Amino acid sequence: MNQYIYPQNLKAQARLWLWNLKDLSVIGIALLISVLALSQVRLVLPLALTFGYAFLTIRLDDMSVLDFIKRAVRFFITTQQYYEWRK
Repeated sequence: MNQYIYPQNLKAQARLWLWNLKDLSVIGIALLISVLALSQVRLVLPLALTFGYAFLTIRLDDMSVLDFIKRAVRFFITTQQYYEWRK
């Protein structure tokens, strides 16, 4: 009898090392464009933004810094807070 163990009933996102595969593909494409910009135009800003995005999307325990920032902005800035006072 074979027993197969799947992560979270096949609902988990695909991961490679510390990133989701979607984030890793974005980082790879941005890194390629950044290296081309650095070699052709001597522009360092795209490379710095790529490394910043790569740092913000590192996932540990299914949470990244970028997810935390998105939730904080949504809580404090974009969604309306509703308070109801009762006695």
